[in-house]
Amino acid sequence: MRSSVRASYKEPDQRARFVAAETLNNFDSASEFAESVLNKFLSGTVQRQKATDLVYGTIRNRTIIDKVIAVLSDTPIARMPEGILNVIRIAAYELIYCPRTPVYAIVNEAVESTKVFSGKKVSSFVNAVLRRISAHIQQRQLPLSQSNPKRMLPQGPDFGCQFDIDLLPEPGERPTDYLSSAFSLPRWLVAGWLADFGFEKTRKICFASNRKPSIYLRTNVLKTTPENLSEKLKEAGIEFQIVESTMIKVKSPKSVTALPGFSEGQFSVQDLASAIPVKLLKPKAGWKILDMCAAPGTKTTQLAELTGDMSTIVATDIDPVRLGLVKDNIKRLGLNSINVIEYSELQKITERGEKFDVVLLDVPCSNTGVLARRPEVRFRIKKGAIEKISNTQLQLLQNSAGLVKESGKICYSTCSIQKEENDFLVRKFLQNNNSFRLETEQLTLPSTGPSRRGLSEAGCLDFDGGFTAILACRV
Repeated sequence: MRSSVRASYKEPDQRARFVAAETLNNFDSASEFAESVLNKFLSGTVQRQKATDLVYGTIRNRTIIDKVIAVLSDTPIARMPEGILNVIRIAAYELIYCPRTPVYAIVNEAVESTKVFSGKKVSSFVNAVLRRISAHIQQRQLPLSQSNPKRMLPQGPDFGCQFDIDLLPEPGERPTDYLSSAFSLPRWLVAGWLADFGFEKTRKICFASNRKPSIYLRTNVLKTTPENLSEKLKEAGIEFQIVESTMIKVKSPKSVTALPGFSEGQFSVQDLASAIPVKLLKPKAGWKILDMCAAPGTKTTQLAELTGDMSTIVATDIDPVRLGLVKDNIKRLGLNSINVIEYSELQKITERGEKFDVVLLDVPCSNTGVLARRPEVRFRIKKGAIEKISNTQLQLLQNSAGLVKESGKICYSTCSIQKEENDFLVRKFLQNNNSFRLETEQLTLPSTGPSRRGLSEAGCLDFDGGFTAILACRV
């Protein structure tokens, strides 16, 4: 049963925690994205970033957090009211994964929040559970190299929170169970990664899937330069780092829409991995391009910018609501080379025999490469769904083949790292379409960036995972 709780707090930290609790109370991980629910409540705090971190961090680590609560509470989780459980989850997340936040602040404010909507008796229960969890934490942050892996909950590649009781299986004896439990990921998914990538790579994927993702701005070079945009960020007191020529990594308590240059269309938000497909394609001015799955328009606008707004781009998407986001982004960025059409218009294009130099096909997928940004996916993705998704992807790829000129290309991309959606699917397509050849392909595994040991903060670039294949017509 969902619940909505409202109260007024004077302290920004308390409001952030309260907003986080309200979001989780109204969030259904089986059918919603956390972002859409969170945005309804963010106006309730000036610490929007803190509230966001609490929501996403709690969701990413919810399975192991629930295990900690279950082991150290006398009351089964199933008997705890949802609102109370979410307050405890958020506080447990902070105790385990936010070692710089004082214990007294975490516990006291969780207790005060509970008093507001459930009374003193229930707040005493929350206090007892959190005090017991805290009492069983030996070190809130300890190097992983100095830990007992069965008692250490990893916070990142280098550090973790050490308990005085066993919470995890032995990784050497039960690697699938260990990684699945430690990172709150589906067991079948981890098992598949272990078979495909081995333990060390899978472990890195798990860390990356639970990281707090960095924000990268793609400079709109048609309006400004990375240097000029950086100067604006500097004047606004925003921490930043220029990476990969036009990309800027930012660290800011402000929302993206409040950053200087946003309303002027001087940048778009795009992860480093998301930018790879269009870069591999190397689009040229004068090309006629079809973007079949364009929403929300990140890659569509990237195409326009890289071609100097001198190509002809037709963009569509099966979701009419999200297609509206494409239009919004085009207008904000001041682009003129993109024509947005309804998805039903594709049939007319096919009937007319209209052909394109390139079809960009950024297909709907399992999202296993972006679990850090879409943490709720881990609770809804099912093993059997991968086959269904791949069938849809193959059909879209087959449809796009009929829209390409004799000398044209298909740029196929996913934000998945599953072979069934990537290289296996591409090879299945090529077996049935000998008029195409594989020009290039790239699998990008999600990364936390280099270890911090011996590296400056500037040297740590994290990114999502994904796959790209450029399929060229045989001339």
